[in-house]
Amino acid sequence: KWVVIVSTMYGCPVGCQMCDAGGGYQGKVDAEGMLWQVREAVAQRFGGGGPRTDMLKVQFARMGDPALNDQVLEALTRLRQTYPETNVVASVSTVGPTAARGFLERLKAVKEEHYPGGAFQLQFSIHSTDTKVRSRLCPIRTLTFDEMAGIGRSFRSEGDKRVTLNFCLMEGIPIDPRVVRAHFDPEHFLIKLTPLNPTTRAEEAGLVSLIDKDREEAAKAYIEAFRAQGFDVLLSIGEYEENQIGSNCGQYLSRINGTRA
Repeated sequence: KWVVIVSTMYGCPVGCQMCDAGGGYQGKVDAEGMLWQVREAVAQRFGGGGPRTDMLKVQFARMGDPALNDQVLEALTRLRQTYPETNVVASVSTVGPTAARGFLERLKAVKEEHYPGGAFQLQFSIHSTDTKVRSRLCPIRTLTFDEMAGIGRSFRSEGDKRVTLNFCLMEGIPIDPRVVRAHFDPEHFLIKLTPLNPTTRAEEAGLVSLIDKDREEAAKAYIEAFRAQGFDVLLSIGEYEENQIGSNCGQYLSRINGTRA
């Protein structure tokens, strides 16, 4: 498997407390701009021809919330057409803005036509089960948990992957698996636990990660609690090199802005 992570906006209007892409929003990337990112990455990695890999996974998840950019739908359609002989898997990660209802409905149609049978992953970034805390972390009007649950249930067809609920584990940020189970059915949803990336905005907000590659044991209680509620749980801790090169959550944008300042 080889993964390409695509930005869908120049900066981001959401302004999540843990993401350096917020605060410098300059507009949306069009479909061609997103596909250019993929083609450029493929060319640098494989040279001429298509990607020589068992699976090319393209994640619309770097700068910007993809559910606020309808051009993502065209990019997804054209991506499949660009690499017709490659096993392409795509994913979209969103905080679930209320303005994204229509996008998510249209996304389902694109998924059904171009990414059936488990070739697509939808992720909602939740981070806290306390709605007031979540609103502070992600200061945009978002769908309620019940609304997300309804969309997630209807989004899935036979053979599809379950919808992912992502929680970034941070000190002092409440996460109650019982609340998650009250709204989300483990038949349709799985849990992904991740560390907090070391961004400037996270530091300024006083946010501290509970886990990293040397402190995975701190996630054990959450894993057990979610499993007790019937959920499958994925603990996902990325490579340290991503932090060092500043590729996470708008870090590179922050570094560029700091250089310009």
